[in-house]
Amino acid sequence: MKQVYPITIQSGMSQSGSYVLMLCEPESETQVPIIIGQYEAQSILLARENIKTGRPMTHQLIADIMDTFGLHLTRVTVDKLVEGVFHSTLHITDGFSEHHLDSRTSDAVALALLTDTPIFMDDNVLTDAGMQNNSDHTDTDIDALEAQLHLCEENEEYERAAEIQAKIDKLRSHTPNP
Repeated sequence: MKQVYPITIQSGMSQSGSYVLMLCEPESETQVPIIIGQYEAQSILLARENIKTGRPMTHQLIADIMDTFGLHLTRVTVDKLVEGVFHSTLHITDGFSEHHLDSRTSDAVALALLTDTPIFMDDNVLTDAGMQNNSDHTDTDIDALEAQLHLCEENEEYERAAEIQAKIDKLRSHTPNP
């Protein structure tokens, strides 16, 4: 198992409303793309940016329930890849024993970010689904910011959307045209 980190979320090209969550193993610079839904992308982006909503979203509610009942997410593992579907496990302790719950990877990542919990990926999954990152990050960064911008606009978070648009404009101004 190697620790991985979510680095970007981009709009998916193949399916309407889909996004690509990119996990990275920094030692080898291997990146693993995972297709996720719109709501999971929103939850991950909110958690990563530490943005609080007026009412708790589903993943925040789960984190609050765990905290209220003395449960602690110790780690998330991306255990296997079966027919293109990633399978993950939540490792939760009640202080006496550890429990393992099957989870969609997108939900596991969202909870991990909300609870500041490490994410690990099985070496075989990393090898089978990973790709080496040999490209400039600028296009990826702009794509991730555009996905965040879209979510902010949908949620009528216009001040945050303006901040993100400013970041996009700044990145584009420093990117040479092909």
